[in-house]
Amino acid sequence: MAMSVAGGGHPSLNGIINEPQTKNLTELPTELLEYILCFPVLKDVDICNVSCSCKRLHDVCHGRGKVWGHQYKLRWPRLQRFYRQNERCDWLREYKTRHRVGIQIRRTVESISKRFFTEVPCIGQVLGDSFAEIESLGMPEHFCEDELLFILNSDKRKSLTLKYYAKKILYFLRQQNILRSLKTFLEQPAEQQSALEGAVLVDQYCNPLADVTLDSVSAQLDEITDKVKKMLRLKNSSHPSLRNAHGDSFVVEDYELQRQLVCALNSVLYEQLHYKGNESDYYNPLNSYIHQVLLRHTGIPISLSVLYMTLARKLGVQLEPVNFPNHFLLRWCQKPRGSEDIYDFVYIDAFGKGKQLTAKECEYLIGQQVTADYYSAISTTEVLLRMVGNLLNIGKRGEGNEKSYQLLRDSLDLYLTINPDNVQYLLLQARLYFHLGIWPEKVLDILQHIQVLDPSQHGAVGYLVQHTLEHIQHKKHPAAPEVKRRSAAEHLEVQYSVGLIMKHKRSGYNCVIYGWDPKCTMSQEWITTMRVHHLSNGANQPFYNVLVQDGTCRYAAQENLEPHSDPLEIGHPEVGRYFSEFSDTHYIANEELQTRYPEDMEETLSTVQELYHRLAPCSANQDQAPATDQNSHQAVSM
Repeated sequence: MAMSVAGGGHPSLNGIINEPQTKNLTELPTELLEYILCFPVLKDVDICNVSCSCKRLHDVCHGRGKVWGHQYKLRWPRLQRFYRQNERCDWLREYKTRHRVGIQIRRTVESISKRFFTEVPCIGQVLGDSFAEIESLGMPEHFCEDELLFILNSDKRKSLTLKYYAKKILYFLRQQNILRSLKTFLEQPAEQQSALEGAVLVDQYCNPLADVTLDSVSAQLDEITDKVKKMLRLKNSSHPSLRNAHGDSFVVEDYELQRQLVCALNSVLYEQLHYKGNESDYYNPLNSYIHQVLLRHTGIPISLSVLYMTLARKLGVQLEPVNFPNHFLLRWCQKPRGSEDIYDFVYIDAFGKGKQLTAKECEYLIGQQVTADYYSAISTTEVLLRMVGNLLNIGKRGEGNEKSYQLLRDSLDLYLTINPDNVQYLLLQARLYFHLGIWPEKVLDILQHIQVLDPSQHGAVGYLVQHTLEHIQHKKHPAAPEVKRRSAAEHLEVQYSVGLIMKHKRSGYNCVIYGWDPKCTMSQEWITTMRVHHLSNGANQPFYNVLVQDGTCRYAAQENLEPHSDPLEIGHPEVGRYFSEFSDTHYIANEELQTRYPEDMEETLSTVQELYHRLAPCSANQDQAPATDQNSHQAVSM
């Protein structure tokens, strides 16, 4: 490998023309060679080829050098936060490991659809311990997550099935990390546990794909603290809190100075920033997530109390959480420390704009008398149990859709991590997993634990054990998938096919078809409740399984559906389970769905061509459009 350094000849002093000089590339300084080999146009394959050409270039491209470090950072920029600046490590080894992880993760994700297509409930639950195989690969965790994010951030309309399962795996892996962090948090001494940190962990577990960190939440609280100090400075420029820097721990002892702080905090939080209790949508789970409380400036008593208490402590006022029935409160001692007389405290209602109450007024707030025990301060662990208990109740109040089941599952996981021997919730968790048909092996473990804790539950435990064992046996011998061919005589009345974007004539919703039956297969109770007999063709017509834009799954009669005049993507979380790609006018069924409806994609393409492309300009050698296929279904004419 050589290159010409000099151009034409140059005359010397004696008039003789010197010959052009030629230098080898390998004779250049190492720094210049590294600079050349770090050009963005060079890929890993190019560097490998260069490295194999000679010993000199092999030495320049050594694993710990600048060249492979550049290749690593160029290909996987998100991973740079895991390395210290100017850190010297074996970049070639890191590159190979990350590349190998990417291949293994992609293979695993691709295999899941084939193995679990029939087992995943429509509500989109995580696929149980099948994802544990990701952990069993023994690969660096941040490499696994980076590859999953790479899949999720690829072309929006393509690889939908791959993204569907990649998202579930990422959800699962992040939750496992958060549970480990929560267990570490709970092992700390009670006085070192922060209610804010616990609330953030709850938030993270329920929203593992959101960017929620303790640092970002604390930074927002520091901004509110600065606003309070600014307000306080107008009232008392010599207040000791003004000299306190962020992160410093101190307590204001003087009651009057505490009162000034609380007044300034109320003014900023409720008058300036307009925080308030969410009375109109009280049971929205967003009210319990601390990052959403900060974003929406609204919440429920416990989430607003955690926020209020944290801000007050940052400013030097020690408030304590009170597990008051039906309405979480804070208490503020008005006497020397150590008093437990309930009348020595003022009670603060963070939900009610920081209103200060006496013990008697607290009873008026909930409309009933309570014992003195309810006015006691509680620990951070008890705060978290109350917070997670609220989410549990919201999940149980849900409508049986994907979101409510996921919330119920997440909150049960959290509650039993904090209080692992609660028989009531252990039994609820076992029943939930059994109902969803997931994680049967774990159901048996839960039931065994319940039997040890409370033998009186043997009736409920025995029933679930029997049916769970049956489910495990059924999994070992799965039935072959039902195949529906449009050409079959009993299916000739089916007009539409999977992948078509439809509009409901009566309800007006947009949806995509992912399955069909030649006749309604629902129970007589469902048929009566949905007033199917009021339809002109009743239950004796094709019915379609559809994914609706609002996130629901519905079963719609043929006479109520029509092809959408302007097809658009359907923002349903289960789209990727059935379809691999959105192709402008329709969805392309993935391999598993095509196995069950082998003749539908051809019909979908024919329908789409007729509906949306028949007005397209003809090619130059065509005088007229081809005649419509006389054998096509009625959907074409529609």
